[in-house]
Amino acid sequence: MRIAEILGYDTEKIFNKLLEKLNGWLDILISNLPNFVLAIILLVFTIFIAKSIKRLSTTYIQRIGTNETISRFLGQLIYIGVLVLGIMLALSAMDLSKTVSSILAGLGIIGLALGFAFQDTAANFISGVYITFNQPYKIGDIIRTHDGHEGEVIDINLRVTKVRTYNGPIVYVPNRYLFQECFTNFTEFDKRRVQIECGVSYGEDLEQVEKIALEAAMNVTTRLKSEEPTLFWTGFGDSSINFTLNIWCAFNDNNKDFIPVRNEAIVTLKKAFDKNGITIPFPIRTLDFGIKGGTQLNKQLSGLSISPQNGSNK
Repeated sequence: MRIAEILGYDTEKIFNKLLEKLNGWLDILISNLPNFVLAIILLVFTIFIAKSIKRLSTTYIQRIGTNETISRFLGQLIYIGVLVLGIMLALSAMDLSKTVSSILAGLGIIGLALGFAFQDTAANFISGVYITFNQPYKIGDIIRTHDGHEGEVIDINLRVTKVRTYNGPIVYVPNRYLFQECFTNFTEFDKRRVQIECGVSYGEDLEQVEKIALEAAMNVTTRLKSEEPTLFWTGFGDSSINFTLNIWCAFNDNNKDFIPVRNEAIVTLKKAFDKNGITIPFPIRTLDFGIKGGTQLNKQLSGLSISPQNGSNK
């Protein structure tokens, strides 16, 4: 007070203005207390109703045959809509209609600013909406992303897609990558071809090898019986003539694992080759000597008068 007096202010007048302002606020609070209580009741009731409607709508939408991802997305939209409506009613109950308009205008400006600040998040959101309704893949599908992550889709939300890999870890893939980049959906087509790469010795009869390999593939119990196995020779390797054995298997919601088919095919093929004396060669290196090559080691040593047995000069 003394400081105010030194500066030339009437302390009693300042104190009275403060009391008058506080009394005015108290009167406003008391007069609007019923409206404030009503607004709180409306807000709590709205949250309860929004959660109930979200749960019921999600269950009903899914029951009429809509995909689980779409039903959850629509349920979330309904929840947000009911919640926003309840907040507006609560503000109106407090005679804050002008405030509601100001809030909406402010939210528009904030949304525009956030759109520029969080472009990646906005891109993921829009991509999530597209994926939810267009369904290039769905929960339970096996996909491979553009950077090599392969596994089962276990969840799709508006920001990321969760992919559980074969080894167990879960990969969170931003939706914009699956929207903008290419990816592979293995489940959309109900069949998958398992390719077994192998090679045989240069001394083998290739027609016999092909016959034995195809007979072995026919004996794979887990293969798709409606598709015949095929064999294609792929080229001449360093120590073998290589081929690819193709076996089809079912690939749907009930049978997604093609690994047992590949395992059985490899074991069956190896047994068939062993039984018929067909060699799957180890890496072989042939060494040629001489300036132009084509000279065997013993002839090269003879030309140099070096004994291959003891390495001494004659």
